[in-house]
Amino acid sequence: MEAIVPGVVMPLADGLRRLTAPNPGMMTGPGTNSYIVGERELVVIDPGPDIEAHAAALQRLAGTQLAWILCTHTHRDHSPAAAALKRVTGARVAGRPAPVDGRQDESFAPDRVLEDGDVVSLDGMTLRAVHTPGHASNHLCYLWEERKLLFTGDHIMQGSTVVISPPDGDMAVYLRSLERLLEMDIGALAPGHGHLIPTPHDEVRRLVAHRLKREQKVLHAVSSVAGGTLEELVAIAYDDAPLRLHGVAQRSLHAHLLKLRDEGKVKEEAGRWHVAA
Repeated sequence: MEAIVPGVVMPLADGLRRLTAPNPGMMTGPGTNSYIVGERELVVIDPGPDIEAHAAALQRLAGTQLAWILCTHTHRDHSPAAAALKRVTGARVAGRPAPVDGRQDESFAPDRVLEDGDVVSLDGMTLRAVHTPGHASNHLCYLWEERKLLFTGDHIMQGSTVVISPPDGDMAVYLRSLERLLEMDIGALAPGHGHLIPTPHDEVRRLVAHRLKREQKVLHAVSSVAGGTLEELVAIAYDDAPLRLHGVAQRSLHAHLLKLRDEGKVKEEAGRWHVAA
């Protein structure tokens, strides 16, 4: 599998190209994937961060053929370039408004707010919105029905797990959104970070199993350190993760703890966590 190079257009199939933004990092992997979909009328899915060179490259690739800009969610590495791309192409923007949690692209202003099951149709292509909250409450995946290809944004990343950051991120909701995909007729996944995933249901099952295994480690950590803080618990629950990632891992740890609290398995007192009696 060849490396993903930001700024290099990668043809993936007829009517499908990937352009990865130059924002590689701990949270984004090789960078945020923008997909150019279609042949005569075009759609850009996830225009990416507010990086002028990336927006300009998308404009060159899509030009006057661009009809729609679809955003999976409003984290700042996925939607901010929508405004610039709309300004120069006149394309319509669709997605869901940004929640207020301090981590969102508050400038996002969709021309069309999409609900679960809504369809964007053009040029013989059907893109169906699938509401998949959990990583973000406004997260949508987009199913290209004719190809059975699901654009997953940050619901599923290739080569890594996504961070679930309360309060907008919700671990229980995320797991339910993953399990929903097992009921869908999907042939492949086009993630917001990384390569295409050709075995979608296997990947979903792997992710669910991984999260449930992590949940058991979280329970073990709470039972091992009575009254532990997030800082104390992360060292046990994420002992398989590099120390440099523990700060970010605390977000997902918190999401696991909130799920376990709601299930009556743990309790929190003044920022310290205990096994529920």
